[in-house]
Amino acid sequence: MLAPLGRVLLAAEEPILAEHGLGMWAYAVLLGLGEGPVRTQAALAQAIGADKSRVIPVLDELQERGLIARRPDPTDRRVRLVEITPAGADLRDRTQRAIQAAEETYLGRLDPADRGAFLRALQTLSRIAREPDGL
Repeated sequence: MLAPLGRVLLAAEEPILAEHGLGMWAYAVLLGLGEGPVRTQAALAQAIGADKSRVIPVLDELQERGLIARRPDPTDRRVRLVEITPAGADLRDRTQRAIQAAEETYLGRLDPADRGAFLRALQTLSRIAREPDGL
């Protein structure tokens, strides 16, 4: 049941991402960095479900655009730390608001109790999927 819904929502997000100059992986990186602490490239890749080799070109592009910053870890020079810049946070937030407005087309059809239950279930499933044992 989630696959068809996921395809519809992804199709609705693609033009919004394009309008904001982001690809799906770039948006995932910006969301993955959030407001929290700086992350290593490896931890970020794991958090967003991407292979480390796939995320490096995305990080390169985002850094060139001034949306993220990378620096060597002072405790291990082989490790790169990644953090979102104010420009990256602004773009992420504007993009997220636009995507949420588009999602409202679907979620707005649910009564408030069903909507709350649906979103809580998705958050729980998402958290479980990120656990080492996964689904």
